[in-house]
Amino acid sequence: MPQLRIEQPHGDAALEDWQRVHNEIIPTAVLSLDDVRERAGRNHLEVAYLGDAAVGCATVRPPEGEEAVVTVIARVLPGYRGRGFGAELYARGLAKAREMAAGVVETVVLASNEDGLRFAVRHGFVEVERYVLPGDTIPFVTLRLP
Repeated sequence: MPQLRIEQPHGDAALEDWQRVHNEIIPTAVLSLDDVRERAGRNHLEVAYLGDAAVGCATVRPPEGEEAVVTVIARVLPGYRGRGFGAELYARGLAKAREMAAGVVETVVLASNEDGLRFAVRHGFVEVERYVLPGDTIPFVTLRLP
């Protein structure tokens, strides 16, 4: 049985793996490879692999604002949920947020991703905001660790 391997994406093939997971979980905000390259330049990205299959991805956005808000997002494809992969991605993201001297930790989940919302609440996050991107109908939910 292959073990979970998590690594930063280096090169287009790995960035495409991150993109594929993101776009499947967030179909309302599909990213191009150029978008992902730009995000990789400003955020900490990781891809989770089970064997050769990309099963999840993570984003840690650096501190913003007076509160030094760091956003930690862990995504796992539906067929791989419930095995602890999200918890491992989240723990790594939280550790990275601490390295970045986060004053506050937030996450963002698409409202239609009920598994993701339950995961965030189970890990102590509390909803603080909902917003809809221009042209979209499904809100994003911002949650914060108290």
